[in-house]
Parts: sequence; structure tokens; C-alpha cells
Amino acid sequence: MSAMTLDDLLGIAARDHYLAIVSTLRADGSIHSSLVNAGALPHPRTGKRCLAFVTYGRTKLANLARQPACTLAFRAGWQWASADGRAEIIGPAETDPESLRRLLREVFTAAGGAHDDWDTYDRVMREEGRVAVVVTIDRVYGN
Repeated sequence: MSAMTLDDLLGIAARDHYLAIVSTLRADGSIHSSLVNAGALPHPRTGKRCLAFVTYGRTKLANLARQPACTLAFRAGWQWASADGRAEIIGPAETDPESLRRLLREVFTAAGGAHDDWDTYDRVMREEGRVAVVVTIDRVYGN
């Protein structure tokens, strides 16, 4: 295991559709992991480059609200890279509807997504109660 840069991590992420395992801490201290698409973008509040993903997963969001520490792990073949950091949930309670709409699109495209009908994308995100999770990176490492 060695130190890596965010660009190193993104090179690996791009090779497998920006799929990442996100790991959070449950209330009992055990680890909860799930699969997300995640990409890099400027943090919407600080402008510092961060990782972000879109979710509506209740367990993930409850864990992150209680304990914002998380890890995102990416792989392509036998190469892997992980980023540890502090998550911030940005949803309807944290920002206005237009800013959230734009942020969800930005996160989606940063994670390699494309859409033919953005109005439908926006409607589905709103109906499903999707939020953005931005992760300020503390450490990036891998092989």
C-alpha cells in the first residue's frame, strides 16, 4: 500500500465506470459497505476538489449523519485505490431546490454519467429524494 494522488485514483475509477464501494460506520461500530458511482468535482461550498456521489440509501445516510467518516474504494482489475474522508450530505434541507438540482447533475456527470433527458433525470431525483454526498478527502492510497 502506498500514497497516491486523487488523479491516480480517478485513473483507476475511470477504467470501471467510476464504481466505488463506500464504507460507513454503523451505530454499533461495525462497517456498512455499498456500491455507488462516484467522481471528483469542486466542493460546492469550499471549492476544494472532493469526491461525491448521489444516493437515497437510508442506512448510508443515517450512518453518515451520525459519523461522517467514510472510505471510497475503487478498483480496475487488480489495481485499487481508496480515499478516506469526511462526508457532508447536501439535500433539500441543506440547500435550495435549484442548487440541489444542479449539484446532482454535476455529481452524476463527474461519475461518468450522461443523460438524454435531463428534465426526466431531475424529476426522478426529486421524486426519489436523492441527495449529494460530498467527501472532503483526508488520504488517498492504493497499490
